[in-house]
Amino acid sequence: MEDRIIKTEYSEEMQKSFIDYAMSVIVARALPDVRDGLKPVQRRTLYDMHELGIRYDRPYRKSARIVGDTMGKYHPHGDSSIYEALVVMTQDFKKGLPLVDGHGNFGNIEGDGAAAMRYTEARLHKITQEAFLADLDKDVVDFVPNFDETEKEPSVLPVKIPNLLVNGSEGIAVGMATSIPPHNLGEVIDATKAYMQNEDISVKELMRYIKGPDFPTGGIVINKDELLNIYETGAGKIKIRGKVEFEKAKGGKTNVVITEIPYTMIGANISKFLMDVAALSETKKTQDIVDISNQSSKEGIRIVIELKKDADPENFVNMLYKKTRLEDTFGVNMLAIADGRPETMSLKQIIKANVDFQFEVARRKYTNLLAKELERKEIQEGLIKACNVIDLIIEILRGSRDRAMAKACLVEGKVDGIKFKSRESKIMAAQLAFTEKQANAILEMRLYKLIGLELEALINEHEETMANIFRYEDILERRDSMAQVIMNELDGFKKEYGRKRRTVIENGQEAVYKEKEPEEMDVVFLMDRFGYAKTIDMPTYERNREAADGENKFVFTCKNTGKVCIFTDTGQLHTIKVADIPFGKFRDKGIPIDNISNYSSEKEEMVYVTSQTELNLCQVIFVTAQSMMKIVDGGEFDVSKRTVAATKLGEVDKVVSVSAIHEQKNIVLQSKEGYFLRFPIEEIPEKKKGAVGVRGMKLGEKDLVENVYYTKNAVETTIEYRGKNLVLNNLKPGKRDSKGTKVRT
Repeated sequence: MEDRIIKTEYSEEMQKSFIDYAMSVIVARALPDVRDGLKPVQRRTLYDMHELGIRYDRPYRKSARIVGDTMGKYHPHGDSSIYEALVVMTQDFKKGLPLVDGHGNFGNIEGDGAAAMRYTEARLHKITQEAFLADLDKDVVDFVPNFDETEKEPSVLPVKIPNLLVNGSEGIAVGMATSIPPHNLGEVIDATKAYMQNEDISVKELMRYIKGPDFPTGGIVINKDELLNIYETGAGKIKIRGKVEFEKAKGGKTNVVITEIPYTMIGANISKFLMDVAALSETKKTQDIVDISNQSSKEGIRIVIELKKDADPENFVNMLYKKTRLEDTFGVNMLAIADGRPETMSLKQIIKANVDFQFEVARRKYTNLLAKELERKEIQEGLIKACNVIDLIIEILRGSRDRAMAKACLVEGKVDGIKFKSRESKIMAAQLAFTEKQANAILEMRLYKLIGLELEALINEHEETMANIFRYEDILERRDSMAQVIMNELDGFKKEYGRKRRTVIENGQEAVYKEKEPEEMDVVFLMDRFGYAKTIDMPTYERNREAADGENKFVFTCKNTGKVCIFTDTGQLHTIKVADIPFGKFRDKGIPIDNISNYSSEKEEMVYVTSQTELNLCQVIFVTAQSMMKIVDGGEFDVSKRTVAATKLGEVDKVVSVSAIHEQKNIVLQSKEGYFLRFPIEEIPEKKKGAVGVRGMKLGEKDLVENVYYTKNAVETTIEYRGKNLVLNNLKPGKRDSKGTKVRT
């Protein structure tokens, strides 16, 4: 047993195991092969359908049968991944060229999922059969053992078009991801032919044929000038917009009709778009919307937004571009497996890899065909020769004891033991020199082949065979001839399966949205102890003042055009536009403050919340746990950034109190160990927000400032301390930076 125990460094074993796992995911699961543009699960599913005979001209078969057979023979990674791949290959709104013909509910563009595999059926599309799976019987690609070595599967399909560009691909591996947009079949074929005619062609010249991506959902690409760099580097961002039309409605109104959506909006994002548009109306970002309806059907996308009579449709559409996913970004990363390793490739590199693959497939195909034709030629010549001496051959057959004796005579001219009718026949038989294959063909030849017409057909067949041999040899010996054969096939696919471009490529203008300035008014900001915030109008607050003050932690008046400022214990200031806070009814729940600001309730705690208007009119006192304090002019916090440092803190320090100065005269610091220090506010120096401040109270080694209070002249201020009332005005006055008085209870 000890001989089988391998001692190794744990970190090295973990590193090796993770690298092995990562490469397995990258190469065998998530990324497509540049040659056929397919991931392993897609390749295996198509090959299994081919093997099961589920062709385009045969009946559909249950998806469950296809999935089960694929999983059992080739892809042992669960049925869901296989079925999902099958579903995507049927969806014409995701693939520029669907590879599988689905029958049943295979989902829709609005995000509804496919029915269970036991309910749906599928078969191969015609182009899949012709361009992806043809010639598999001609030894054009290598076959490798499957996972349990009981079957053979192709390492790559002999795809005859640049499928990686036509259908694109998306996948997430370990530490890398691929995102390749689909393109127009006809344009890709034209570019491929252009490369074959001039291998020194540049990416810029290739883009005379491939204008850019051609998404199945149409839409408009608006950054045409940036596409060249994307296709040269294999990475970048494509900006796409939906297509919008204006329709006149009753009463002089205008309907904004979205007829094409960005490719990135496929699925649940359509519902999210509708919700986002509705939210624009609910949050008063726009008051132009009368109604929204999704009238999409099998005929296509149709989302209708009815506007008010006096609305500006152009400005409204620009708002949709700015604030919704009607204008979106498609991140391009043309990563694929090339020569067994992942590589980010340019447009030209992808086309080159595919063309090289086409030549390799064609070389193997025509080498195989030539070998078969040469074999046929040998047999045909033997049969023609045999027909010329058929009487002698019949005499040999009748005079031989067995097949072996007759074959030996035909191949080697051995006449021993054979009975001939004449000496001349024996001499002629001794001169025969057929090949092994010719002899076998002669011995198996039927008598009807001796009929004159059959003999003539044999001669014609031989001439056809010779013509094929000449053609195949020419294709194999001359690259131009092979290139012409490949281009002819590409032309055939373009003619039968090509379609017009759907996506418009242009340099779109930046969407300029003029936001209507809201009428300025006072509102009341409310935030409860759970961090849910909202604003209400002043009359609503006055009617519910007691409940509002009792139920909320922060209540103050601010302008609807202003900002709310949040000071935290980490010394940060977070600002929020009041316009971003939901405005509504008193009993509305509001929105978590984390959702509309950079504030994080998990990492920091609110110390003070107020309006920017109030800050601009006063000074602010900062006190920290280490007793550092300062006064800062509130105007310093009128900043454009959403988050800034409100004060400078020591390594282990935190902000305990932030307060605006109004009528306060004295400040009272209370330490954790029970020391109180009261001194005039005027002893605190004014500093900039970036300063640390001065020490306010001498603390013991483990003591910290716990609370901060303020008092006014001639106004008694009482607090509860350790179960008893404590009048702060009665505390002995002290000086800043002294220890204070110990309060005993």
